[in-house]
Amino acid sequence: MLVSSKCIRALPTRRIASRCLLHTLRNEPPLRSNHVFSRSPRVPHNRGAKRKASAKLDELPQGTIPLEPLALEDQEPALPTVLLQARSNMRNFENCVLLTRVGGFYELYFEHADEFGPLLNLKVAPKSTGPRTNPVIVSMAGFPFFQLDRYLKILVQDLNRYVAVAEEFRNDPSGKVKAGGLLNDRKVTRIITPGTLIDENFMDPFTNNYVLAIHAGDNSQELSQDQEMENDPPSFPQQSDIPLGLAWLDLSTGHFFTQFTTLSSLPSLLSRIGPREIVLGEDLQASKDHGIFTVLAEDRHLITYCNPSEVKSIKDWSPMLESPIITRIANDFTPEEEAAGSTLLQYVGERLQGSNMKLQPPTRQLDMMAIDKNTMRALEIKKTMRDDLTTGSLLHVIRRTVTKGGARLLDNWLSSPSTSLDVINYRLDLVTHMLHNELLREHIVILLKRSHDSHRLLQKFAFGRGDPDDMLGLASTVHATQELVTTLIQDSSEEDCVRNMAARINLDGPSELASRIKAAIDEEGIVQQHMMEDGEVGEIQALAEAIVTSEGSREDANILPKRKKKPTGLREYYSDDNEAWIMKPIASPTLEDLKTRLEASTLTLRFTPGLGHICHVKGKDIKRDLAEGRRVSSSKSTSSFHHPEWTNLGGRLDRCRDRIRAEEQRVFRDLREHVIHNIVKLRRNAVVLNELDIASSFATLAAEKGWTRPSLNNSTTHKIIGGRHPTVEGGLEVEGRTFTTNDCFVGDSQKIWLITGPNMAGKSTFLRQNALITILAQVGSYVPASYAELGIVDQIFSRVGSADNLYRDQSTFMVEMLETATILKHATPRSFVVMDEIGRGTTPADGTAVAYACLHHLYHVNKCRTLFATHFHGLADMAREEDMQGVGCYCTNVEEDGAAFRYVHKLREGVNRRSHALKVAKLAGLPEEAIAVARKVLERNGGSV
Repeated sequence: MLVSSKCIRALPTRRIASRCLLHTLRNEPPLRSNHVFSRSPRVPHNRGAKRKASAKLDELPQGTIPLEPLALEDQEPALPTVLLQARSNMRNFENCVLLTRVGGFYELYFEHADEFGPLLNLKVAPKSTGPRTNPVIVSMAGFPFFQLDRYLKILVQDLNRYVAVAEEFRNDPSGKVKAGGLLNDRKVTRIITPGTLIDENFMDPFTNNYVLAIHAGDNSQELSQDQEMENDPPSFPQQSDIPLGLAWLDLSTGHFFTQFTTLSSLPSLLSRIGPREIVLGEDLQASKDHGIFTVLAEDRHLITYCNPSEVKSIKDWSPMLESPIITRIANDFTPEEEAAGSTLLQYVGERLQGSNMKLQPPTRQLDMMAIDKNTMRALEIKKTMRDDLTTGSLLHVIRRTVTKGGARLLDNWLSSPSTSLDVINYRLDLVTHMLHNELLREHIVILLKRSHDSHRLLQKFAFGRGDPDDMLGLASTVHATQELVTTLIQDSSEEDCVRNMAARINLDGPSELASRIKAAIDEEGIVQQHMMEDGEVGEIQALAEAIVTSEGSREDANILPKRKKKPTGLREYYSDDNEAWIMKPIASPTLEDLKTRLEASTLTLRFTPGLGHICHVKGKDIKRDLAEGRRVSSSKSTSSFHHPEWTNLGGRLDRCRDRIRAEEQRVFRDLREHVIHNIVKLRRNAVVLNELDIASSFATLAAEKGWTRPSLNNSTTHKIIGGRHPTVEGGLEVEGRTFTTNDCFVGDSQKIWLITGPNMAGKSTFLRQNALITILAQVGSYVPASYAELGIVDQIFSRVGSADNLYRDQSTFMVEMLETATILKHATPRSFVVMDEIGRGTTPADGTAVAYACLHHLYHVNKCRTLFATHFHGLADMAREEDMQGVGCYCTNVEEDGAAFRYVHKLREGVNRRSHALKVAKLAGLPEEAIAVARKVLERNGGSV
């Protein structure tokens, strides 16, 4: 009798059991335990002849068919609550490195310990945890909590990682039960990324730390019909007019900016802002062919994707700002700026995990000169091309600021010079006044040195941070500001710029705040503590040790007091006693009474973190029967015990200390609230201090270097007499040499200067110096020239020097052409362009053709002021043939005296058709044999040596 289907249905009906039964009937191996819920691919069988199998019912096994134990899905092993909390936080913040606070340590667990422990030079210890019957090996690594900044620098700044910091929070009774008796819960309080640093010690004090959000307009995904038909990816030129909203802020200072732009202008803005982190919407993540990624890939920016819940209107930003935005100003923001600002604030809010922040109201960036990244690098405005260092750059040469805030503001001004005549002339008026009043300038500098970095101090208080040292620094800044206002008011001049600076400072609330701080905080005690730790005591001890080492004996060295070491471990950190006791033990009747009653002459009173307030004896006194005390620890030579009188006294001391600390904290909280109430006035005052710092810096620079005040207007001309290169001139002065000055009159009758001349004769220097003079003038500084009259420039372009970009698969000539294309597309009649040796990366014929095409386009289409240096002398003839009368020809030269020669760096009108390349080759040390061969080739081809 055959098995009926009813018999099968009588078995358990669960899917997994049925599957196991079918495997048993088919004589197939059971499913593996770790693939119970996945269906394995069946291996096809070759079908043979059909056969009918039959069996009698009595011969079949009766009853329940035995099954193998069901393999269940892998379960998470039993772990201690701390590790379960860490694992949960790692899942919730999967793109972050998790640092978990456990007592006095920050710890990494599981795969984070394995991956980042070696990078942080931490020992990774595999530890067994969980039940003894089923232990689990967990990787762990950690470091003391007071070294957090050190490891954050490595993770965030060096490795560009996101770090989630989980802090301890004391559980209430119900929370303690839920946590399985655990005293503390651990929650992520902040996510630290490269763009969201607040007060970390490794931050650069002279540069802003910006995080930038970019929002693309609605037409960002549109493609042309031709592209859709040909399935071509969208190209940059076709997307160049995509509207973009930009919003960026510095959490360490509270500065918040927005700007509307297009994709074609994005490179210059990225160069100006210099963001540490860029935030994009997740909708762009799926569109890898979007033109924005072409721009961002150039400098390999760190990109974070954010999915904002909604676009919050500007009025909804108020809880995060120190003051609401005025309606009239709010109406000026474009929808793109509003969307970018909303995305940025939501992203920062997520990173701070609900912490309060008080940012400055957003400022729209208008009336700024555009300087793209190639120009910034070629002109070496902030860093040198060769070494990528600040030393040797324009910023390094002109910086004379004495405050950190002033240095940051100068850095921003150099990145974005003003195009407003009113702003530039106001700055120049202030510099002129400072230059002519040396005593006033020196007094201002002295007062500024007494001030502190107000913007970053205030931001620490806005986040609920800040310590007594920060509070005293704030008070010192307010007092210095008070004296500064008095100095400006007492100034005998009637200059509007000086009166305006004094009028912008508001000290009504800040003065009261500073008085409260001075009255509440013991400044002398704090200063004295710092001096004991790091000052004269350490120096005297070091001097004494040096003398004993050189002249004394070992016994003399033992007499010296031990130098106080900085804590290197938790035991030293906690047990280090910072309090000095000045009374002798014999002055205490209580202690002497205890010694007498207990007959213990070695008795001392002590406190230890583990045992509390104890009595300590040593030597022969440990054998005495201490009936009044309870022994808690002992050794061969010492013994410790609790005594009711000392324990009660210690308890009273602890309660008194706790009450004092609680009252100190209450007063300090009140002071913090007072700071927040005055934060708007304090920040505005800080801006004035920074501007005064830059003005006095520029005045000092002008006095040192003999620079001249430029005259600016709305024309399109450049008139510079006796111009000099600011950084090259400084280098020559160090060598005892003088700089050869040159004049520049471009933009009036001659829109373009075509410059020829030998190698090493100063063509590139002339080009760069005129661009730098323009930047300095529009920043508001004096300039290195005898006379300078400049029309406002909206953009500066520089195509000087080039190199390949193998990472982007671009040859040297390709890089040169990309930079040239950017100039020809975006230069306007108000722009200033310097171009050096266009077409040098290809054959002479092709190079001449490309160079002339660029010259022709700049003359007829862009119509902008241009300095064009070249070795293709034929360009001058071609321009003359085309009747390009607005092209002036100028050149440098070489004077020869027999075998000797010297470069003439002074420009003269005309065309120099000799490049004197062999002279440079000889100076560079080419072998004489090679020089001789080159000379023969030149003579054979009719060239001049």
